[in-house]
Amino acid sequence: MTDYKQLNGLALAYVGDAIYEVYIRDHLIATGRTQPKQLHHFATQYVSAKAQAFLIQQMLDEQILQEEEEKYYRRGRNSKSHTIAKNTDIKTYRMSTGFESVMGYLHLSKQTQRLDELAVWCIQKVEENSSKVKKKI
Repeated sequence: MTDYKQLNGLALAYVGDAIYEVYIRDHLIATGRTQPKQLHHFATQYVSAKAQAFLIQQMLDEQILQEEEEKYYRRGRNSKSHTIAKNTDIKTYRMSTGFESVMGYLHLSKQTQRLDELAVWCIQKVEENSSKVKKKI
């Protein structure tokens, strides 16, 4: 098995993107939304690069990340991607990659309780700030 501590930020983000998406899909289904077009529309408020950059900035501002989590955020943010950011600027794209890296790190290190805690925090933060997040999307 590959040691997650040795993975680069993009590999962590690859896993983190999928893990965070599952949390959001579960949440949306639990709220009673079932139509695919509606699900996609609402999911974007949580999983777009702009939404994720907003969330990670809030985490940093509120100092809710642990030291190790910040390290993995920086690893993801500073990774050199060979893909071009779609519908966003490079800073936002890199911040969202850092966000996904944190989620990937927590998942791969089996920190399920902390991952659950941050996912719930993210959902609440998006819902509290939906007008701000929608403007960014």
